[in-house]
Amino acid sequence: MTDVDKAIAALSLPAKVRLLTGAAMFSLHPDQTIGLSALVLSDGPTGVRGPEFTGGAIACLLPNATLIAQHWDTATAAEAGALLAEEATAQGVHVVLGPTVNLHRSPLGGRLFEAFSEDPLLTGALAVAYVKALQDKGIGATPKHFLANESETERTTVNSVVDERTLREVYLLPFEMAVQDAHPWAIMASYNRINGVTATEHRELIEDLLKGEWGYDGLVMSDWFATTSTAASANGGLDLVMPGPDGPWGGKLVAAVEAGEVEESTVDEHLRRLLQLADRAGAFGEQHVRTDLPAPDSPQRREQLRRMAARGMTVLVNRDSTLPLAGQRIVVVGRHALETIGQGGGSARVRPPHIVTIAEALDATVVDGVEVRTEPLPAAPDVLRDPETGAFGIRVTARDEAGAVLESRVTDIAEVTAGDGGWFDHAASIELSAEIVATQPLEAGLRGTGEWTFEAGDQRETVHLAEPPELGGAVLKPPSWTFGQLEPGTQFKAITTGQPGMRRLGLIARRPPRSDTDGIAEATAAAHDADVAVVVVGLTQEQETEGTDKTTLALPGGQDALVSAVASVAKRTVVVVNAATPVLMPWLDEVDAVLWAGLPGQEAGAAVAAALTGEIEPAGRLVTTFPRRDGDGPAWSTTPVNGELPYTEGTSVGYRGWTSEPLFWFGHGLGYTEWTYGAARVEADDAIRSVHVELANTGDRAGREVVQVYLRPEHEPVRLIGWAGVELDAGARTEVEVPCDARTQRRWDNGSWRPLTGQVLIARGLGDLRITVR
Repeated sequence: MTDVDKAIAALSLPAKVRLLTGAAMFSLHPDQTIGLSALVLSDGPTGVRGPEFTGGAIACLLPNATLIAQHWDTATAAEAGALLAEEATAQGVHVVLGPTVNLHRSPLGGRLFEAFSEDPLLTGALAVAYVKALQDKGIGATPKHFLANESETERTTVNSVVDERTLREVYLLPFEMAVQDAHPWAIMASYNRINGVTATEHRELIEDLLKGEWGYDGLVMSDWFATTSTAASANGGLDLVMPGPDGPWGGKLVAAVEAGEVEESTVDEHLRRLLQLADRAGAFGEQHVRTDLPAPDSPQRREQLRRMAARGMTVLVNRDSTLPLAGQRIVVVGRHALETIGQGGGSARVRPPHIVTIAEALDATVVDGVEVRTEPLPAAPDVLRDPETGAFGIRVTARDEAGAVLESRVTDIAEVTAGDGGWFDHAASIELSAEIVATQPLEAGLRGTGEWTFEAGDQRETVHLAEPPELGGAVLKPPSWTFGQLEPGTQFKAITTGQPGMRRLGLIARRPPRSDTDGIAEATAAAHDADVAVVVVGLTQEQETEGTDKTTLALPGGQDALVSAVASVAKRTVVVVNAATPVLMPWLDEVDAVLWAGLPGQEAGAAVAAALTGEIEPAGRLVTTFPRRDGDGPAWSTTPVNGELPYTEGTSVGYRGWTSEPLFWFGHGLGYTEWTYGAARVEADDAIRSVHVELANTGDRAGREVVQVYLRPEHEPVRLIGWAGVELDAGARTEVEVPCDARTQRRWDNGSWRPLTGQVLIARGLGDLRITVR
């Protein structure tokens, strides 16, 4: 009998069930009788946030998943996983909730920035490397969200209608690869329904396929608040319900066992998987937190994250070798240069030590450009201070029903989260107060659902901000209200009544919005006499966030007009796009170069500067096909009709389903040198095992090439079957071996796999085919 078996035998039914629901938002119950410590989980696709939603530990902010994926390099994915494991170890976290291995089905998906790509093979291979690296360092990984969770609209109720062949060949493949090749210790079930059955109680997918056919021995947990049933989810294969302590299991599951609706042996099996996870992650016995690991702002981490971001950036256009820049007089234009976006919105947000802006990193004149947001963010750390101590930040005061102070603290960020087990959760009122310390008047206000009173000087306003309808909207997308401009030195406060539930609360203090006309006029005046105008545009957390899908791929605000105006007067124009997912580019023919920068993490500006100057080659290749216009592509709408979202494109997802010329193909990326392909040969038996191709760097700079191999079967969509990256000095040549995965060379047909054959395409991207082997 193993130790896990002994532990199960020692527990009563209520004690067993208690362990199968979270103790809090991101932790599980300990049990001293079996030597079990509290298992701590953390969101973590691009940084380990820890158990607190806001105001927690400072953590490394990595480049987002698409930017990591644009390396087309499993070693980079492994480096990201290893870094996250060290961050988790330093914070006492046992399990990281990542990677996200859903696919980029529609470019409107609001959460695509967390997911690697539109291709199942590329996604699966990167996930395998990421998971292995995490778990090799003793931290559990959690591939998510199982299954068919490619959009956010109505995500808790939508029924994803997907035929079995498409599920098997496309959406299950990354999970299958992760299970077979990396053996993740946990997998997260999604919110949605799949063909009418809720993911958290989908016995066919969890019990029969995942645990049965694939032999998965890890734990299956729910997404947060996703479980809505007791017996159905327990019998369907779900092992852990999150969060806690309340939920559909607990006493209800005990009662279901006693009523014969769930066998106690089923509970034992769930507990066995949970205790095995705890054992693997080191949650039995004395806990140790390492303090000898690099700090998030250490030179080692900064250089590492700068390199990871810059190398994944993608040169989309480079007319007349405009890039890399060298010695020119540069003007930098755009709000994204001053407020560079390092991460997306939602549960993946972390608190980094800093985000280096592009304006800080480039030695250039910088002008603001146009507005890019409709909703204001919490105040920046250096514009507010505590009225009592003068420390940067805001004061948070909790009071009881009689108005007596329960506790008062200073926080160095301008927002807090209520309802997640914090010190002011049971207060009758919560007061946020601050003093403006900027050198100019700022527009002030507040963020967060509830009933508010806002006071500034002798002025007083009452405000009601309703909770957004989406699950977790009070946390993921809190509403805001602005009062007007306040002078430097003005003290103001916002007071809200206590209420159940989790919500983010904050103070706003920002520069007053300006007109697009003024912004464009300033930008064109500055660009007129420069050698190069670098216009930085992009998306914000309003578009790239959990809980909300986009409605258009157009850049928000007047950014398109800004680019065209600058390009009309500048000698040369370079556009840097600070976004993770496709945008429309109506100005593409008017500019000289475009650098796709993604969401580059905490070293964002430094990475962009290194890429623009060629200090680091931006050798990335796209992981998503870019449409020319809204509505293009094999799958577009993310809005369910009568609760259903049919995946009508079937296996023709992403580049597989394009019948017209997109703006940029999957796999596209120019880098800073030229490549010549020579003779090629294919090694095959029952499937293509590898492709060998002669490759030469015929440019004048060292560079990295990604040789991509696709299979084009007759009457079937083309699909990626392998790739290999290679670095060569200028003038060097080599033979590249590209290993190919047999799992992409098969067709699911009436309950079994059948092999596929066809043409082999060797390419620099689907828009630049170099060799066809028949």
